[in-house]
Amino acid sequence: MSDGGPEESGGAVGLPSRHRRRTPMSQWDPTSRLSYWAFHANRRPAYMRFAYLQLGSDAAAEEAVDATFDSIMNEWPRMLHMDRLDAYAWTVLKLCLVDRQHRRSPWPEPMDISAFEAALKEAHADQYEVLTDTIRFYSAVSRLVERQRDAVLLRYGLQCTPGEAAAVMGVDEGTVRSQLGQAHRRLARLLDTSAES
Repeated sequence: MSDGGPEESGGAVGLPSRHRRRTPMSQWDPTSRLSYWAFHANRRPAYMRFAYLQLGSDAAAEEAVDATFDSIMNEWPRMLHMDRLDAYAWTVLKLCLVDRQHRRSPWPEPMDISAFEAALKEAHADQYEVLTDTIRFYSAVSRLVERQRDAVLLRYGLQCTPGEAAAVMGVDEGTVRSQLGQAHRRLARLLDTSAES
């Protein structure tokens, strides 16, 4: 990416630049090193689970998350001065996932939809009906806007609370609740249309 991207002023976050000279971790002060590793330990599990939902394989998810934390490490001293550090890190993860998806074969591996299937099985006894409903649901989720889709996947695919989803995405809990509400209304319309057709 070039330096011409958005900067931190005005609420937008500047994304990593290949041209910016990074400070090696060995030259960081102890507090910065500790804060990076604390952030890494705190966010990596959720990032891995989200990446797996998106990419469908452990290897692909690990590659994308490793690339995410490499980028974050390169920018960490600058990130410590950001108001929305978590939002910036989430954006880096999303960019790494998009990059990984572009480099994959045209036939992606199936996502792990066990959490969605388990929820649907509670309402249905018929396995065929569960499969049909799961496919319809995933098709509808894929048509949501990105932030709504992220909130739905974190909340229902990964069983995060709205507060946990908000922390991972770097937004307020009220924002996640609003996105979930909008997603529910949109999904209801999409699923109703799908059922009619």
